[in-house]
Amino acid sequence: MIARKLAVLVVIALAVAAFFAFDLGQYLSLAALKARQAEFSAFREANPWLAGGAYFLVYVLVTALSLPGAALLTLAGGAVFGLGWGLLIVSFASTLGATLAFLMARYLLRDWVTARFGERLKGIDEGIRRDGAFYLFTLRLVPAFPFFLINLLMGLTAMKASTYFWVSQIGMLAGTVVYVNAGTQLAQIESLAGIVSPDLLASFVLLGIFPLLARKLVDLVRARRVYAGWARPARFDRNLVVIGAGAAGLVTAYIAAAVKAKVTLVEKHRMGGDCLNTGCVPSKALIRSAKLLSQMQRSAQYGIAQGDARWSFADVMDRVQRVVTEIAPHDSVARYSELGVEVVAGTAKIVSPWAVEISAEDGSCQQLTTRSIVIATGARPFLPPIPGLAEVTYYTSDSIWSLRELPPRLVVLGGGPIGCELAQAFARLGSQVTQVEMAPRLMMREDPEVSEIVRQRFATEGITVALEHAAKRFERDGAQQILVAEHAGQEERIAFDAVLVAVGRAANLKGYGLEELGIPAARTVETNEFLQTKFPNIYAAGDVAGPYQFTHTAAHQAWYAAVNALFDPFKKFCADYAVIPWATFVEPEVARVGLNELEAKEKGVAHEVSIYGIDDLDRAIADGEAHGFVKVLTVPGKDRILGVTIVGEHAGDLIAEYVLAMKQGIGLNKILGTIHIYPTLAEANKYAAGAWKRAHAPQGLLKWVARFHDLRRG
Repeated sequence: MIARKLAVLVVIALAVAAFFAFDLGQYLSLAALKARQAEFSAFREANPWLAGGAYFLVYVLVTALSLPGAALLTLAGGAVFGLGWGLLIVSFASTLGATLAFLMARYLLRDWVTARFGERLKGIDEGIRRDGAFYLFTLRLVPAFPFFLINLLMGLTAMKASTYFWVSQIGMLAGTVVYVNAGTQLAQIESLAGIVSPDLLASFVLLGIFPLLARKLVDLVRARRVYAGWARPARFDRNLVVIGAGAAGLVTAYIAAAVKAKVTLVEKHRMGGDCLNTGCVPSKALIRSAKLLSQMQRSAQYGIAQGDARWSFADVMDRVQRVVTEIAPHDSVARYSELGVEVVAGTAKIVSPWAVEISAEDGSCQQLTTRSIVIATGARPFLPPIPGLAEVTYYTSDSIWSLRELPPRLVVLGGGPIGCELAQAFARLGSQVTQVEMAPRLMMREDPEVSEIVRQRFATEGITVALEHAAKRFERDGAQQILVAEHAGQEERIAFDAVLVAVGRAANLKGYGLEELGIPAARTVETNEFLQTKFPNIYAAGDVAGPYQFTHTAAHQAWYAAVNALFDPFKKFCADYAVIPWATFVEPEVARVGLNELEAKEKGVAHEVSIYGIDDLDRAIADGEAHGFVKVLTVPGKDRILGVTIVGEHAGDLIAEYVLAMKQGIGLNKILGTIHIYPTLAEANKYAAGAWKRAHAPQGLLKWVARFHDLRRG
């Protein structure tokens, strides 16, 4: 493949070199064309098909190789063949030549560009698939844009060659008519600049704007069609109604109130949503208590012969609830009311694109009209349809917090972040934990070595990790509760006292009027890049919208949903998912942002890997946490960061430096040149940058520097 590309490149280079070496451009000047017009016309009269064919081929060659002179050739078409035949030949020859240039650019450069800029190119390709024809049409209508550059750049995108051909054919037609018609009056032309006057160029610009205006008109017509049959209120009670007071809903309501919009926030359960009440907050409180116990059991590593702890599981769970209670005021009705948000406790149902019906806890019902609506109803633990599950003692990440007696034997279904975090926490608190996962490893989204580090740590702490085990059914055998799982074609029976189901989460879609309004919602609410649903004034954000189910991404989406809902059609923004970090709070912690090595290989993104082992870090050694690594993926030969994975103590905190670097376009050289306090875990980030630098040291230059120092020693 590389040899063929080089051969094509050599042929193109030789052809271009020959054009300039033999000064063929002298034949593509206005003076030369005028001088030989009569000769060309006579040849065309004597040999019309040969003349037309030769002219067609020359035109295709010039445009395909992006040689100067296409404008002169177009004039020649009018001068020699007249307006009709000249327009026909030039129109097809210019389009074919442009398409060949487009295809050559794609063949020679697309793979290289994809390898270098795969993630950035993904967004461009998506935009090209959606609106590329409109943009290309606009560019083709305005002769001021260099057509050779359009051919090159479009060839690097995902636009179909057929689309490129017909859009170019139609888009260039207006300019072709002007130049071919000018060629019919060749004797009167003194310079090419005189052909396209400022007034004519302005007309082309206006013509170029037309397709964009047409697209806006089409969008307006589609929107009106969506709203057909619904009566739009003459005035509205609210600027915005937000359904759900989890992370996405709270941030959306806060932003609306901050810009002085009239906003109502409706919550049927507890303020703060899952994160505060059953997710992030309680789980991290439990993990902290469990970690303290683990450290006390390892007290000898810290020079303390024995560390005794007197505790009860009930006290630990009570502390978890105290933590939730202490944080709850941050998300309370009182706080948001003070911020200017009207908070209503009740169940909301969208009854029209501009109306929400709210059934309050006291039985009252009201209907609010609103310009925009944001659906932020969150998600709930998914319960798989495993036979017998309802007959055994099972919990989810929502209900596990009601426990006050530690299950002696706990089965955890699922090897994702939630399952791993709670499996380790309960094992440290004294449960005999068996973690059942049908995949070949834990935490499948992470690199294989990350999964293996976590598995080994779990095994060290006494957790039985049953990989490639598919849960088939639950049974009761007297007082015994048993999970029957299939592994390697054989059934295995695992006894337990309680089972924690942690196999994912499902969006809350029912009961909010989505079905009645025909809003598409399969696994999540279907939205566009602006987080708009089928109805442009109804948005979705957070777990109910996806694609990520993290509290921080829900808050991130909320900004876009709020701003778009309040300021569209004047201004709206595409949700940006370019830099999304996350962490799994097992020990050792696992944090990631951007691509990992597994994803880079799957997507064919060229990359280099730099690794620094935290076992060599002074502070980690002093803390007794000398394990894990920092792995950085970069563009080959450059310090631009594609992604980072950190495994180790406080990985979720350490990743923030790389999140900032990726968001702001900061490379490893600048991280290396930044002072990091000694001794801290944060130095690991600097040392990872140093590992990259060492791998890219200029060895040839260093050899000369060594000789220089030798000479200075005499």
